[in-house]
Amino acid sequence: MTRVLIVDDHAVVRQGLSRILADQEGIEVGGEASTGRQAIQMGKLEAWDLVILDVSLPDGSGFEVLQELRHAKPDLPILVLSVHKETQYALRTLRAGAAGYLTKECAPDELVQAIRRVEKGGKYVSLDLAESLANVLAGEHEPIAHDALSDREFETLRMLGSGLSVSQIAEELAISPKTVSTYRRRILDKLGLETTAELIRYALEHDLTP
Repeated sequence: MTRVLIVDDHAVVRQGLSRILADQEGIEVGGEASTGRQAIQMGKLEAWDLVILDVSLPDGSGFEVLQELRHAKPDLPILVLSVHKETQYALRTLRAGAAGYLTKECAPDELVQAIRRVEKGGKYVSLDLAESLANVLAGEHEPIAHDALSDREFETLRMLGSGLSVSQIAEELAISPKTVSTYRRRILDKLGLETTAELIRYALEHDLTP
């Protein structure tokens, strides 16, 4: 039996996924988490065969969950299910150790297919994403400015884009405001921008907000 942990901040999404998986032989939803902190705690303390993870969580820690669980349980497959387009998040999550990436627009059958594949140690990406990955390997991928950001800088950019202040981001990420300000400065430099307003506009234009 494949025991699944669902991590998503929307109850309706968690319930919908539970209903889809309830009809699948050999799969059971063993738990749900609505925040990154809760997901990390449950993921580390209990035994899971698979995690379905949304990277946009209320405490801004989707990538942190991915990194923490990959560090604590390297063999635990994590399937990212996100509202964001593949072009914005998929490559970064796969590089961070995700076993697969799907958008929430995918059909239930595709979700089940992805689960079956990653639980056996495989990887799952859509045909469109597979083509994009092939282009990257072939050197035909046109670099995007925010690809140069570290995961923590990327998270900071997303949170700034959502309108959070430096102090609010510091609290959410459990780091000092000074560290957040350092990330902000690095982001500005790497993106060639000058003000926080420009950062917010950039995040909105590239659909990077949580």
